Amino acid sequence: MTAGRAAAIALLLLVAAAPLLAPFDPLDQDLSALNVPPGAVHWLGTDHVGRDVFSRLLSGAGVTLAVAIGGAALALAVGAGLGILASAAGRWTEATAFAALDTLRGLPPILLALVTVAAMGGGTAPLVLALGASYAPTFAHVARVAWQREAAAEYVTAAVVAGASPARVLWRHILPNLAGPLVTLFAIVVPRCVVTESVLSFLGLGAAPDAPTWGRMAADATRLAEVAPHALIAPVAAITLATAAAALAGDRLRRRADPLRAAR
Repeated sequence: MTAGRAAAIALLLLVAAAPLLAPFDPLDQDLSALNVPPGAVHWLGTDHVGRDVFSRLLSGAGVTLAVAIGGAALALAVGAGLGILASAAGRWTEATAFAALDTLRGLPPILLALVTVAAMGGGTAPLVLALGASYAPTFAHVARVAWQREAAAEYVTAAVVAGASPARVLWRHILPNLAGPLVTLFAIVVPRCVVTESVLSFLGLGAAPDAPTWGRMAADATRLAEVAPHALIAPVAAITLATAAAALAGDRLRRRADPLRAAR
C-alpha cells in the first residue's frame, strides 16, 4: 500500500471515528481556559474562546471532506454529463456548449466559487454547489477528449458496422472506457476542493458560522496568531496533510489508469 493511499484511508477512518475520539464537545466554550497551549488535558490547546482545538479539528475534518467530496462528485456528474451529451448530440451542439464551458473554464475556480457563494449565501449546500460549478467545466473537457478518443477506436467502428444502436454503443462500449480518466480527475479535484473550501471558510463565505471547518478555524485563529499560534498551526497542518494525501492518492490512481504504464 502506497503512502498516499494509506494516508487517505487513515484520514477517512479518523473522520468516521471522530465522535469517539474527540475528548470534548467541539462547540463547548470554556472562558477559564482561553488560548491554553497544548498539554495533557488539551492535546492541541484551546482557541480564543476556550474550545478544544483537537476536538474541533476532528469534527471539522468531516465537514471539510464531506463538502470537498460532495463538490467534486457534483462536478463529475454535471461536467461529465454535459461533456458526453454535448459530444454525442452533434458538432453544432458541441461547439455551442463548449464555447460556454470554455468561458467558465477560463476563470479561476476560486473566483467562480466565490461569486456563487456570494450570490447564494453561506451554508453547506451552497458551498457544495459552488465547488461543483467551479470544477464542472474541467470534467466536461476531459469527458469530451475521452469521448473523441473512444469514438474513433476500431472496436466502436466494428460495433456500429455490426448494427449496434448509438445508445448501445454509448452504454456498452464508450462509457466504461471513460470511467478511468474521470475517476482519476475526481481524485485530483478533491484536494483542490479542500483548499477552495478552506479559502471560502477563511473569508467567512463557507459553512455555517458555528461549523468547525478547518478554514474557519484558521480564520478565527489568525487574529491571535502571536498569542496562540497552536490554534492556527493545527488547521493549516491538517489542510496541508489532507491535500497532500489526496494528491498522492490521485497521482497513484492516474498512473495505474495510464494505459502506457507498462511501457514505462
